[in-house]
Amino acid sequence: MQTYYDPGDLAKFGEIGEEAPEVAKKFFDYYQAVFAEGELTEREKALIALAVAHAVQCPYCIDAYTTTCLEKGSNKAEMTEAIHVACAIRGGASLVHGVQMRNVCSKISL
Repeated sequence: MQTYYDPGDLAKFGEIGEEAPEVAKKFFDYYQAVFAEGELTEREKALIALAVAHAVQCPYCIDAYTTTCLEKGSNKAEMTEAIHVACAIRGGASLVHGVQMRNVCSKISL
């Protein structure tokens, strides 16, 4: 089945810089620095990235960071737990905006 999302497009990500190579280089240098070992291990950063990928619903990132997590030694249970953390934060962020709705209702309700 053909869909808008083509997993093969992930391999073309580097092409995004062809028309703006200076800006792309800065982004990719930054990206590489962010994911380098630091206070967090590369494995921990990959788990965070996988969780964020689910929160922002990027199928390319989900594919990439699922692979990276496995390569860095994570297992399916850890990855699933990370996704649940993202889900809880995203759900909580939606719910807390209910306070805004309640505030507006209080102002305009008769």
